[in-house]
Amino acid sequence: MRRRRVDPAAGARAGALPEAIAALSRSLPSGPSPEIFRRAKFDRPEATSALWQLLFRVLSPLPAGNALASIALEVQARLVKSALCSQGYPRLALAQLPEDGSQGSRELLLALSWLLARGPVPEQMLAQTRVPLGDEMTVCQCEALASLGPPAPHMEAEGPVDVRHVQWLMGKLRFRWRQLVSSQQEQCALLSKIHLYTRGCHSDQNLGHLSVTEAEMLRDPEGGQKLLRTLERESRRLEAVLAWRRAEPVFWQWMDTVLGTCTPEAPAAASQPTFLPWVPECGDGELELVVRELQTLEEELREAVERRRVAWEAKARGCGRGPEWSATRRASRETVEKELGALQRCWEQDSGPAPAHGPHRLVRREDGAAGDRDLRAAELIRTLRSQEACLEAVLRQLQGQCRQELARLAGALPGLIWILPPGR
Repeated sequence: MRRRRVDPAAGARAGALPEAIAALSRSLPSGPSPEIFRRAKFDRPEATSALWQLLFRVLSPLPAGNALASIALEVQARLVKSALCSQGYPRLALAQLPEDGSQGSRELLLALSWLLARGPVPEQMLAQTRVPLGDEMTVCQCEALASLGPPAPHMEAEGPVDVRHVQWLMGKLRFRWRQLVSSQQEQCALLSKIHLYTRGCHSDQNLGHLSVTEAEMLRDPEGGQKLLRTLERESRRLEAVLAWRRAEPVFWQWMDTVLGTCTPEAPAAASQPTFLPWVPECGDGELELVVRELQTLEEELREAVERRRVAWEAKARGCGRGPEWSATRRASRETVEKELGALQRCWEQDSGPAPAHGPHRLVRREDGAAGDRDLRAAELIRTLRSQEACLEAVLRQLQGQCRQELARLAGALPGLIWILPPGR
């Protein structure tokens, strides 16, 4: 194995590696001690459980009050494997690790470093667990629906579907939706009262009123002390993230040495029994026969594809002048024109400032004045109503498809009487 060339300047700063690992440990929620990282380099089994829990916390973030002790280690390991596989983790040796935490700490360290290289994991975890001092509302207009889009694919049920069960699920969904809307309306009414009653109490004239958290601090001073301790912990994590970003190159140099301790053949060889089929031992003559058969099948498949392509081109040229082809072409042109119109309107809307994304603080203003980066509630309501109109159009389209399907079923079974539910 070729040894990595060591930079003398990096070697002179040997003490920067413990600082970098310690900063990374402090920046992550419930981060393990720096000694866990050192033991994981040498694949020590005592570091495996802590790294499983850390990866589970990073990939499946839980609320602040949730404890990992209530979730078994085997469940955490299975969820981590599934999440890494869905994100395209390249090393197959991770799936071979036992889920009881007995071994595999070095492989888990490599998986954590892969996540750190893909995105700002400490910043994301810090944003998820930050303490909001103001009354905020999350707004995202990045994926606003501009048009109906392509029709949804037709899905066939695996077995018979009970219509009564579907109706019960729809009723339950409508009930939950009404509960959610009513709770949101009640919350907005309470926020409006607090903002109105505390008007002029805030030291910042741009805000003018207190938030729920600030009003609670005035009502309960002990709760304010608890909030202060939480903010201090958040500030320490933020300082750790800044220190980690400064010392990050030293960590990646150390990870090169960790990756060098893994033999390239070991992960692939270990993953073959799980991800590759078993191939029996055979002689050279049998292998040559298999190769010739595969080549013959490849030639036949290429010829069949060429024949189908030629037939499709001839059919397309022959149907280009018929009435059915003209109607299809006209419908396609209308659909394309609608899509282009929706894209043009979306482009005109996006020509100004960038679409709103992320949390926004709710501020009550009597004069109606707004800053450059402020988002008016009226503008947001208009955007939501346009999205609601698009969703209603999609719903009507799906309802029409369902009616056509019911009509087809009614025509296929003349001996039955179909009684449609009353329209809403």
